[in-house]
Amino acid sequence: MLPPSRRDFVSLTVTESGSYTNGKQRRQSCWRKWKQLSRLQRSLILFLLVLLLIGGIATYPSLSGHWGALSDTAVGEKSGEGKQPFVIELKNQGRLLLPEPPSEKRIPHKRGPPVLRSRLQSKGNGSEPLVAGVKNVEEEDGNKPLVNSWRGAVIEAEQGTDLDAKRKDKATEPTDPSALVESRLEAVREAFRHAWKGYKDFAWGHDELKPVSKSYSEWFGLGLTLIDALDTMWILGLKNEFQEAREWVAKELSFNKNVDVNLFESTIRILGGLLSTYHLTGDALFLEKAKDIGSRLMPAFSTPSKIPYSDVNIGKGTAHPPRWTSDSTVAEVTSIQLEFRELSHLTGDPKYQAAVMEVMRQVHKLEGKRDGLVPMFINTNNGQFTHLGIYTLGARADSYYEYLLKQWIQGGKKETELLEDYLQAVEGIKKNLVRKSSPLNLSFVGELSHGLFSPKMDHLVCFLPGTLALGAHHGLDAEHMELAKQLMETCYQMYAQMETGLAPEIVHFNTQMGSAQDVDVKLADRHNLLRPETVESLFYLYRFTKDKKYQNWGWEILQSFNTYTRVETGGYTSINNVRDPKNPSPRDKMESFFLGETLKYFFLLFSDNPNLISLDKYVFNTEAHPLPIWPQAE
Repeated sequence: MLPPSRRDFVSLTVTESGSYTNGKQRRQSCWRKWKQLSRLQRSLILFLLVLLLIGGIATYPSLSGHWGALSDTAVGEKSGEGKQPFVIELKNQGRLLLPEPPSEKRIPHKRGPPVLRSRLQSKGNGSEPLVAGVKNVEEEDGNKPLVNSWRGAVIEAEQGTDLDAKRKDKATEPTDPSALVESRLEAVREAFRHAWKGYKDFAWGHDELKPVSKSYSEWFGLGLTLIDALDTMWILGLKNEFQEAREWVAKELSFNKNVDVNLFESTIRILGGLLSTYHLTGDALFLEKAKDIGSRLMPAFSTPSKIPYSDVNIGKGTAHPPRWTSDSTVAEVTSIQLEFRELSHLTGDPKYQAAVMEVMRQVHKLEGKRDGLVPMFINTNNGQFTHLGIYTLGARADSYYEYLLKQWIQGGKKETELLEDYLQAVEGIKKNLVRKSSPLNLSFVGELSHGLFSPKMDHLVCFLPGTLALGAHHGLDAEHMELAKQLMETCYQMYAQMETGLAPEIVHFNTQMGSAQDVDVKLADRHNLLRPETVESLFYLYRFTKDKKYQNWGWEILQSFNTYTRVETGGYTSINNVRDPKNPSPRDKMESFFLGETLKYFFLLFSDNPNLISLDKYVFNTEAHPLPIWPQAE
C-alpha cells in the first residue's frame, strides 16, 4: 500500500444527459482523470487489459483454430534486414507463446530421467532473443527433416532431428553387437570426412576453417587443423586423407617464420601432434618436424625465474609475456611437460626435459596452494603465484592436475613428487570444490574465491572424470573411480538438460532445495565450441568399466553435433546458443581440436578394441595426442 502522501483519489461524476456536449465533456474528463493517475497505476491497468485480451482469445476456439490453420508462425519483416522469425507463434489452442523448441517429431529424444524429460518438454526459451537473418525452412513434402539456414549457409539436419525417422532407424539398427559398433565407427569416419572436406575446400594449409562463410582464419599460420588431425586420420584408418596431409607437411610446412606463437598451444597441438604421428606411423618426417618446432620454442624458458614466457617468435628466436602482464597461467606452464620430455627421450638431448621439469620443481615447493589446489597465475620474473585465493579446475588451472598424473604414468610411475602432488590435489578438490545440486543431487565441481564458494563449473572441468578414472586404473584409490562416475553423470546432464542436447561453455548449479532444474546458464555462457572434454571422459569410463551407457551417451551427443553444428557444404561450426534449437546461431568457426580431439575420442569410445591405443602403453596429452609410456626399467 502506498503511504497517504502518495495516494491518488479519482472521482468520476456520471450524469443522465445523453447530449453530444456532455458526452464530449465526459470523454475530456476521463482523459484528465487518466492523466492524473500515477505511472504505476496506468501500467497496472494496461497490463490487466492485455491479460483480459489474451484470455479472450484463448477461450475462443474458432478464432484460435482459424489462426492456427493460417500459419504456425507469424513472421514479421524488419527494415533493411529482410524477413526474420522475430514474432510470436500461435500454438496450443491459440495461446500466444514466444518461440519454443521444435516439437518432439523434429528433435532427438529428450535426455535424462523421466522427471527431467517431462520438464524439458514443457520448457520454452522465450527469454532468448532471436538472431537476425536466420530462417527455418521445411521441405514441401513434409517428410524431410527441418533445415536451418544461416545467410546462405545450410546446417544439415541429420537422423536425430526427426523422431519418426529415429524410431525407424532404431528399429533397423544392427542387432549384432559387432555390426552396431562398426556402424557407429563409420558414423565418426563420415563426420571426419565431412569436416575434412570443408577444411580442404576452403581452408587448406591454414589454421582453422570458417565453415559458414567458406573461408579460414589464422592464429599462427602453421596449418593447425591439419597437424592436429594427423593422428586422428591414422587411428580412423583414413589413408587417403592422411597421405594428402603428409604431403603438405613434407612440402609446405615450415617453422622458419617471423610469427609469435603461444608456447602452450603450439606445444600441445603442433609438437604433440607431430610426436604422436611419428610414434603411430614410424615416419621420420614427423620426428624431424617435431625437433624443429621443439628447438624453436626453447627461448620461452629464458626468463629470470625459469618459468616460461607465454609467447615465442619462432623465426627470430625471441620470447615475451603478454603485452598486458608479466604473468603466465599455471595451466600453460605446467601442461607442456609430456611433449618436451618425450622430445628428450627421442633425441637423447636432455635440455628439453630439464627445462620443463624445473618448472614442476618450482611449482611443487611454492606457497599459496590450498590443500594441493593451485592459483591460476604465476609471475615469470619472480616465479611466485599471483592472484592468490582463487582456485578452479576450469580455465587457466585445469590441465595442471591432469599432467601431474600423466607425467607420473609416462615416466614409469617413479616420480613420487608428481604423484604426491596429484593425490593431495584430489583430496583438496573433494574437500573444497565438490558439492551436490538440486533436484537430481548431481555431484559437481565449483570454484573457490577468497574462501567463498561459487557453483560455477566450466565445461573444461569435464576432463576430470576421465583423469580420475585413469588414476584408478593405474592403481590409485578406488574412491577416485566412484567420484569419476558421479562427475561423469553430471557432465552428461550438462548436455541432457539443454534443449539442443549440447552443453554450454559454463553452467551454474542450483544447490537450494526445491530448484526446478539443476543447471542455470547465463546468456554469455550459452555457446558450444565443439569441445572434447565430456567425450574424452566417456571414453575413459567406457574403456575401464565396459558399461554401454557411456557409449550410448556419446552417441546421443554425436547426433546433437550433427543436428545443430554440421554445415552442409563441409565442416562443423561452434554455436552461440545451446538453449535455442531453432536458432542456435553459428559462430562460423571449427576449432582444430574438433578433429584433433572430439572426433578421435568419439571413435575410441565406440570401439570395443582395448588395444586400439592401449591405456597401458600410451598416455594422451591434453590435446588427445597419444605418447608412449616409458618402460619402468628406464
